[in-house]
Amino acid sequence: MGSWRTRCAVSLAALMTATGLALPGAAAAETLTIGIGTQDTTTNTATTGVVIRELKLLEKHLPHDGKYKDVTYDLQWQNFTSGPPVTNGMMAGKLQFGGMGDYPLIVNGYTFQNNSESKSQLIAVAAYNLAGSGNGVVVNKDSPYFSLQDLKGKVVSVPFGSAAHGMMLKAMQDAGLPKDFFTLVSQSPEVGSTNLKENKIDAHADFVPFAELLPFRGFARKVFDGLQTNLPTWHGVVVRTDFAEKYPEVVDAYLQAVLDADDWVKQDPKRAAEMISKWTGTDKEVVYIFLGPGGIMTIDPTLKQPLIDAAKEDVKVLQGLGKMKEFDVGPWVNDKFIRAAFKERGLDYDKQLASTANYEVKGEDAFCKKPVTEPRKAGEIWIKDGDIQPFSSAACTLAAYSDFKAKGVAMNVAYVFDAERGIKLFADKAFYVTGDKAELAPFMLKADADAYAAKSGGKVVSFEDALAAAKG
Repeated sequence: MGSWRTRCAVSLAALMTATGLALPGAAAAETLTIGIGTQDTTTNTATTGVVIRELKLLEKHLPHDGKYKDVTYDLQWQNFTSGPPVTNGMMAGKLQFGGMGDYPLIVNGYTFQNNSESKSQLIAVAAYNLAGSGNGVVVNKDSPYFSLQDLKGKVVSVPFGSAAHGMMLKAMQDAGLPKDFFTLVSQSPEVGSTNLKENKIDAHADFVPFAELLPFRGFARKVFDGLQTNLPTWHGVVVRTDFAEKYPEVVDAYLQAVLDADDWVKQDPKRAAEMISKWTGTDKEVVYIFLGPGGIMTIDPTLKQPLIDAAKEDVKVLQGLGKMKEFDVGPWVNDKFIRAAFKERGLDYDKQLASTANYEVKGEDAFCKKPVTEPRKAGEIWIKDGDIQPFSSAACTLAAYSDFKAKGVAMNVAYVFDAERGIKLFADKAFYVTGDKAELAPFMLKADADAYAAKSGGKVVSFEDALAAAKG
């Protein structure tokens, strides 16, 4: 766990005045402590945590007039590897803001229900995927397993209490699998990753970015994706109500910083991926697949109804497993602050609330000599020490990849999109279908590729065979 502090100057008198208290005489300067719980390695939360911290965006917006005229701010950034410890810090009063995934957020709200000092409220979303992609289950790349059903009687690790744990519980319920179908053990992302690599466990379930990160690093293969639960996945921000009611201007400052961070990523996603990689240790190519154009995650702070509805379904999952009693999601959601932040910038909150559009791949395909007109059928290649180039289709992407390879051009990675689901994929990790009557089509899941091949009369091929087909 790391901690970063920034200090700026305010008097205790100003704070006491702001809270309706008076001091009998002059007082020594004191600070307003703001504890913010982040998950640096959870790529979804980058724009509500690490980007704000490293670019000092919150400092730009903290108030310094009125009751804050002489305040010294003590920003205590605390980094965790999952959501439950953030809730512990908030309950202890050490953190005022917390960023985490859907299931931990709900547990946060539920836990605060019985806190006499304060409740918690959901005030913004960090990023989401309406299809549910982001969480996933991976096996060792040499494993014979290709689905959850293949893991019967095996050992599967997952960080307990995390969004990925919630995904696993939902998946088991959906498939009618008994609790002892496989052995679930609690392991952090770091421990689970190492154990999977060393074949000490059979599978590892995890949240963003690990289901993409571990295959990218060459020792894992995905067998289940969160989209198979048919439930959106998302991360968001909660705040202690006692703090928010006392210091609404600080809550506004934080949300203004979130909006700045969102803009910063979208203005130059390649730069953003490189910097976030530097700050967190997550490979830049993995950051980009989540937060870049057409990325797995849509960066958007608005509190959308499909996400709130998903939260209500999450509650039912936890109740069905005896892990939660009554919890009403509605009163826990508070859009007052984010609406005010939008209004302050002259932005239309309701318009953004109604939109589920992401920013997309665009530009001119230099290989096939045509523009990108269908972004979710496009592709990209990241040239080593160079630019990220767009291509108009999966076939053009792979043909260009072969051409670059033949010319000795080094490449970091290539991206394509799942032909059925529109999810961004690493090109070399996808399953491909090709054939005389079948357009070259990439798929995340082998089952989807098999189904498409049967329907189209094509055949499922490897990445290398897909390259040859595209080149031909």
